[in-house]
Amino acid sequence: MSSPAALRRTPFHAAHRAAGARMIDFGGWDLPVQYEGIIAEHKRVRAAVGLFDVSHMGEVRVRGPKALDALRHLVTNDLAIVDGQAQYSPMCNPQGGVVDDLIVYRLSAEEALVCVNAANRDKDFAWMVANNPFPGEAVFTDEGDDWAQVAVQGRHAEATLQALTPVPLGAIGYYHFAVGPFAGIDGCVLARTGYTGEDGFEVFLPAAAAEPAWAAILAAGAPFGIAPIGLGARDTLRLEARMCLYGNDLDDTTSPLEAGLGWTVKLDKPDFIGKSVLVAQQEGGLARRLAAFAVEERIARHGNPILADGAEIGVVTSGTRSPSLESNIALGYVLPRFARIGSRVQIDIRGRSADAVVVKAPFYKRDY
Repeated sequence: MSSPAALRRTPFHAAHRAAGARMIDFGGWDLPVQYEGIIAEHKRVRAAVGLFDVSHMGEVRVRGPKALDALRHLVTNDLAIVDGQAQYSPMCNPQGGVVDDLIVYRLSAEEALVCVNAANRDKDFAWMVANNPFPGEAVFTDEGDDWAQVAVQGRHAEATLQALTPVPLGAIGYYHFAVGPFAGIDGCVLARTGYTGEDGFEVFLPAAAAEPAWAAILAAGAPFGIAPIGLGARDTLRLEARMCLYGNDLDDTTSPLEAGLGWTVKLDKPDFIGKSVLVAQQEGGLARRLAAFAVEERIARHGNPILADGAEIGVVTSGTRSPSLESNIALGYVLPRFARIGSRVQIDIRGRSADAVVVKAPFYKRDY
């Protein structure tokens, strides 16, 4: 745990403090975990719109004639995207484990911006540089300190942000983006992406000019009931949407196939790191699968053992009380035969057993 003075701060730190946020040490950053409360914030995003500070995420720019080819070697997806389009993908090690899951934003045939998870910023950049198959023709630059990032999520996200940019947001499709001015700041990336299961945008802003944007977004969203949202609700929102959290549901020992991310693994593309292991898993069967559970009576948490007939058959990776469903939900790796919809298991929650059943994911789908 870092001392408060040693924690890194985003450009919006003063606004969080002024709003009375409860701040925590999150990977060396002083970030808001909640403002009015996790449940209220969660429901605000589902019903209206919320503003998240995600400036702790990392950014890597890749330039050169082989920029996209280098990324294709590093990630499992095919990056068969056009300028102004983004793609989600795991990045694997030679054992097929996930180094990180990330989003690639294609700026041109010779340039991309990659958004990586906050806890993996340094690790990912080092991995990309060390495993770059085209040194000199693909140049990786760590721009994590150059960017601030906000996420505006919810059914009124587009209307909130349109007041702050001349870029026609309605023309930006899901997992597409545009570059333009936002809140009086030039050179911003406005992407229709998110981590909540709602419609919304993630906006990358040059860090040196970003601070005024926070107040501007809150003012623009006031007619729609916008409020700032902390990391606590971000986690419950993403879990309801069955979006994986690196370090919980994914790590360097879990493969994307085991995690249910087979749609991001293109085994028919040229060789990429981890391909041979993933091909073997696809052909020979998986040792475990990530399943979604409805849990009765008690809340399962990361690390709780999953049992069948008294024998351990897996482990919970994420769990919470769903504010939208008002029931307990969880994700966990289990032996494949127990991952089928309707399978019943027990979860050992601090020495007490809770019944659970495998259900179809995501747990929540938006209604618009």
